[in-house]
Amino acid sequence: MLSAFRSARKSLGRFLFLAFALFAAACVPAGPTGGKRPDAGKAVQVALLVPGGSGSASDQILADSLVNAARLAVADLSGAGVDLRVYQTGGDPGRAAAMAIQAADEGAEIILGPVFAQEANAAGVAMAGRGINVLAFSNNPQIAGGNVFVLGPTFDNTARRLSSYAVRNGKSRILVVHERNQAGELGKDAILRGVASAGGQVAGVSSYEFSQAGVMGAAPGIVKAARDTGASAIFMTADTAGALPLLSQLLADNGLDRNVTKYIGLTRWDVPAQTLALPGVQGGWFALPDPNLYAQFQSRYQTAYGAAPHPIAGLAYDGIAAIGALARQGRDLSVASLTQGSGFVGVSGIFRLRGDGTNERGLAVAEIRNNQVVVIDPAPRNFSGPGF
Repeated sequence: MLSAFRSARKSLGRFLFLAFALFAAACVPAGPTGGKRPDAGKAVQVALLVPGGSGSASDQILADSLVNAARLAVADLSGAGVDLRVYQTGGDPGRAAAMAIQAADEGAEIILGPVFAQEANAAGVAMAGRGINVLAFSNNPQIAGGNVFVLGPTFDNTARRLSSYAVRNGKSRILVVHERNQAGELGKDAILRGVASAGGQVAGVSSYEFSQAGVMGAAPGIVKAARDTGASAIFMTADTAGALPLLSQLLADNGLDRNVTKYIGLTRWDVPAQTLALPGVQGGWFALPDPNLYAQFQSRYQTAYGAAPHPIAGLAYDGIAAIGALARQGRDLSVASLTQGSGFVGVSGIFRLRGDGTNERGLAVAEIRNNQVVVIDPAPRNFSGPGF
């Protein structure tokens, strides 16, 4: 456990740098409408920015998977044409900006990608004066806004979905538990907003140092807080690569009755699959994309390319699906078009882009039962039903 926790801390540091750092120039406004109107009967030129060329094997695998998913989406389009052109950024912000400029000079009407927050921010700044929008694969809301939209699932989206379900099902007094680091603070804030929007009550907020000793020292106090406040649920930011395995077990070991106080997770508890066998997470709730739709995408990708897609490859498919839908409708690629209320359908279900550059996704709510994922509230199929 200790070695796994140390490894998680190292990977978290890289994740924070790439996905949660703050950028002063992030929200440069686009023009009055932004975007370009596609010519009738002409394919929309899309620049796909991927992190290939960095010399990192993992970056190349990610880049190849994004390209494959985007090409699969282009092949699936009906009634719309997309001219997809790929640009390698090497995961570098300066190069991402240069590639975006080159793409625009070559006729790109919209930028799809890049992956990392610094890159996306740089590409957005480079394109702001040209009225070209950027659909980034980041999940960092700090870089969203103006001409930059993030396609990655956000903490706020997940927190709203789970809070709404919890309150509707009698778990309205919620104790928030988070790690004391940047990701934990951002997750905590998202949960607080989610509980408030759902009409629930925050019973209290507890935290722990992001270390094995920190979790062990904090667990008794968290259990006491749950009892003293009458919390009907504990909504935690811990993930499977970090504190979740230890924290979930220690809460039970310190006497928390999970029949009274439900565990709710802000992150995916089914990845990796071994997490499902942990005694501490049994009965816990978490959110995930429509599992049936995503399984279809995984199967089709495997058949087409002989390997499983990277976990975020579906975002490239979703971006092409949105662009293709607008082209089919004869609409331009402006902010107004991209943020249409009806949204789009991708490999993980429905999604729509918000005016602030973030997104909403139709998520399912699942419970872990007997080491298995059981969907207890299906992902919505439109934006007027429960969950929104």
